Amino acid sequence: MASQVKNPALAEHGRRNIEWAERQMGALLKVQERFAKEKPLVGVRVGMALHVTKETAVLVKTLVAGGAEVSITGCNPLSTQDDVAAALALEPHVEVFAHKGETREEYYDFLNRVIAFKPQVTIDDGCDLVSEIHTKHQGLIPDVICGCEETTTGVIRLAAMEKDCALKYPMIAVNDSDTKHLMDNYYGTGQSTLDGILRASNILISGKVIVVVGYGNCGKGVASRARGLGARVIVTEVNPFRALQATMDGFAVMPMAEAVREGEVFVTVTGNKNVVSTEHIKAMKDGAILANSGHFDNEVDVAGLSAMAKAKRTVRPMFDEYDLGGKVVFLAGEGRLVNLAAAEGHPSTVMAMSFCNQAMAVEWGVKNRGKLEAKVYRLPPDLDLEVSRLQLEAMGIRIDKLTPEQEAYLNSWQEGT
Repeated sequence: MASQVKNPALAEHGRRNIEWAERQMGALLKVQERFAKEKPLVGVRVGMALHVTKETAVLVKTLVAGGAEVSITGCNPLSTQDDVAAALALEPHVEVFAHKGETREEYYDFLNRVIAFKPQVTIDDGCDLVSEIHTKHQGLIPDVICGCEETTTGVIRLAAMEKDCALKYPMIAVNDSDTKHLMDNYYGTGQSTLDGILRASNILISGKVIVVVGYGNCGKGVASRARGLGARVIVTEVNPFRALQATMDGFAVMPMAEAVREGEVFVTVTGNKNVVSTEHIKAMKDGAILANSGHFDNEVDVAGLSAMAKAKRTVRPMFDEYDLGGKVVFLAGEGRLVNLAAAEGHPSTVMAMSFCNQAMAVEWGVKNRGKLEAKVYRLPPDLDLEVSRLQLEAMGIRIDKLTPEQEAYLNSWQEGT
């Protein structure tokens, strides 16, 4: 199988990185072990557009253990780990098209190489693969069994497709599993976003005023971790309930127009576009740092920032200074996912849970081939609980069980006051 990676000589380093990830991904290795015995994916072609990281490599190996053939590309031009891509390209039954720093043309060329693989199952992070198939390769759709979507932004796009009757094959919203969005989005994004900001800037978080734009599960995680490191956190929101949650969690909540006058670091986690506009940037303090942890690079108006800047220079890797005349602002990770552009993404333990969900979603979709409608599904709750059980087992944690009396009580209605 043909692959295209930046530097094949990095493969040995990539293998060591994958081995390190595996040591922290015990839950997923349990799924891999079962897949190797049961072979639920024999003969299935899986096309993937995910961040090509050491953790993703363990998912790929799990799918191959189950009998699948895999073609994978990245889902963000800056998120591929080149050593991992080189190592994956040497795995049997796998082809890889990815490198860090892809141009837009290369990004879509690689996406279309995965589509040329004629996948029967798609795994997406952001819905670009699904969108490309639906708009330009509809002839492949009758042979697609199902697809799986990893992230909130992609699920939002899928919901819009379903609403418009544009979705033509079943999709499983992996992001909506508790062991994904309440773990990956909260703990993973919280830690890895700050990791990316720190690697890009090496600032002291303690004492900084950090503005978290959006208080969904990702925003909650970022705000919590920033406060844990000693920052004063301001939250901006458009949703009344989330704003109320942020207030009850002890954070200052205010409109963006007010927050821009106080903030020193701005982190976007909304899934929407231009939530930091040029007007906002003009009102910021000298030296303000901008970072995006939403999937697409449109949360900060980077084009507008570039247009109004008198000069731009890179002062550190993935850390650019924009001279606005009289003040400067700094942009981390080119406005792309800062945790992957400037760091390594989520910790492996968190991704073990997310990728257990992905592997089980592929298996569930294949088992239900021909039975699912062209709509968005949530993974069955029992599989979500199974991921929790596997993760607890990997961590060496035991829990209680209900007694027969307690089971009967919970399933009855007669006993009351």
